[in-house]
Amino acid sequence: MSETEALLAELRAEGEELDGLVAGLSDAAWAAPTPAAGWTIAHQIAHLAWTDARVVQAAEDPEGFADEVRKAFAASERFVDEGAERGAADAPAVLLRRWREGRERLTRVLAAQPPGARLPWYGPPMSVLSMVTARLMETWAHGQDVADALGVRRTPTARLRHVARIGVRARGYAYAARGLEPPAEEFRVELTAPDGKIWTYGPEDAAQRVTGPALDFCLLVTQRAHRDDLAVRAEGPDADHWLNIAQAFAGPPGPGRKPGGGAA
Repeated sequence: MSETEALLAELRAEGEELDGLVAGLSDAAWAAPTPAAGWTIAHQIAHLAWTDARVVQAAEDPEGFADEVRKAFAASERFVDEGAERGAADAPAVLLRRWREGRERLTRVLAAQPPGARLPWYGPPMSVLSMVTARLMETWAHGQDVADALGVRRTPTARLRHVARIGVRARGYAYAARGLEPPAEEFRVELTAPDGKIWTYGPEDAAQRVTGPALDFCLLVTQRAHRDDLAVRAEGPDADHWLNIAQAFAGPPGPGRKPGGGAA
C-alpha cells in the first residue's frame, strides 16, 4: 500500500466515524446547534461536503476552481458560511447522501493523482498528501463540533497524529495570520498519544517547549476547546504565547471557544 493509499484509508475511517454519529439522526436533530456560532449539525456536514467538492474541482477542473477562488476572495469571510448555508438547506437525507457520494469521489480522484502532483487551493498549491491530511484534520474538527452538539465523547485514535502534525507545522502561519513575526527559534513539542506513546516534534534541546495529551493539543490547534480547559502546558514565554494563538486551519484567526466549552 502506498503512502497516499494508507492516508486515504485513514481519511475514510475518519469520515465513517462521523457518518456513524449522524446517520440515524432525526430531521430535528440535524437542526441542533453546535458550538460553532450559527452552525447546526447540518451546517457542519454541508461544509465538509462543500469542501470535498472543491478539492475534486481543483483536481479535475482547475480553471473552474480558479473562478471559485476569485468568488471566495470577493466574498471575504462569508463564502465559507454561505457554502454551508446552501448545503444545510437540503433535506437531511439528501445532504447525507451527497456527503457520502462526495467522500467516495474525493477518494477516487486523489488516489488517481500522479506522484508529485500539486493541486491548486485557496492559498499555495498543495501536494496530494497534504490535501488528504488537511481533509482528515477538518473532518475530525467538524466531527468534534457534531459530537459536542450530541453530547458524545469520542474515543481518540492514532489518526490524531495527522492533526497534531499540522498544528505544529502551522505555527508560523498562526503568527502571520495575526500580522505577527514568528519566533526564529524552533519549539519542542511532546504529546502523549492515545496509546501512551510520545509523539515528538522539534529539537530535543529546545528551550521553548509544549507538552500534554495529543487529544488536548489537537482540540487546541483546531480551536475546539479553550486553553484553560486543556492539559497542554508551555515552558518559555514564546511557547506560552503560541498556545494562545495556535491554529491548524487556513484562513483568518477563528474566535475559538470560551472556557467551559461555549462558543466565543
